[in-house]
Amino acid sequence: MSNCKTIAICNQKGGVGKTTTTVNLGVGLAMQGKKVLLVDADPQGNLTTSLGFYNPEEMPIMLADLMYAEIIGKEINIHDAILHHEEKIDLIPCDIGLSGIEFSLGNAMSREFILKNCLNAVIDEYDYILIDCMPSLGLIPINCFACCNEIIIPVQSQYLAVRGMTYLFETVSRVRKSINPNLKIKGILLTLVDRRTKLSKMVKNELIENYGKYIKIYDTEIPTAVKIAEAPIKGKSIFEYDKNGTVAKAYEDFVEEVLADEK
Repeated sequence: MSNCKTIAICNQKGGVGKTTTTVNLGVGLAMQGKKVLLVDADPQGNLTTSLGFYNPEEMPIMLADLMYAEIIGKEINIHDAILHHEEKIDLIPCDIGLSGIEFSLGNAMSREFILKNCLNAVIDEYDYILIDCMPSLGLIPINCFACCNEIIIPVQSQYLAVRGMTYLFETVSRVRKSINPNLKIKGILLTLVDRRTKLSKMVKNELIENYGKYIKIYDTEIPTAVKIAEAPIKGKSIFEYDKNGTVAKAYEDFVEEVLADEK
């Protein structure tokens, strides 16, 4: 049995810091000596471009190619898809082609396990696989949940962001019952926190009140900052782009919390 932890970073709401968290958690774990694979499972391809991969010629095989090959029973080497980033993380890239896989999955055998079957070929090579999920709850995210041990949910520090989480929890519950009984929500991470206002504290208190009894609410809060928006333009993590800034310190603390859970 593999010791690799496969974690989905997900929220059905966009703009909550999923991709940013995937990048910086991944790089932070790599800085602690962990072997990390990131999987871009969002057709927008934001994780791919955030790491500086723009040229299609650099990416002959995308996640959609791997999944489609698995659906039709075609042999394809997953190692040919994996890109190596200078900050010592690996990436399976993605583009808009993944949108079409939703339709192909509809009639596929064992359709919920296509991604799991793809990743099984490399799972023993990594300590962590982090999957950046698309902001929906269709067949692609279900595939992500089917192959994961755990889910981390970034939540923007806005009142309505908390109110919209019920459907996500219901989906996780259904997946746990019928597809992946070992799936659990690892924790909720508050992101885009503006410490100049009282709203973030109110949102965190509501998270604790509504979910704190059965889901970990991370102590770490990720502040909003211009630097965190600039880093992806340079294809870098916040650790490389602004290593002494408040966001880098916050993600460093978050990595420590994630690792502490494994002990």
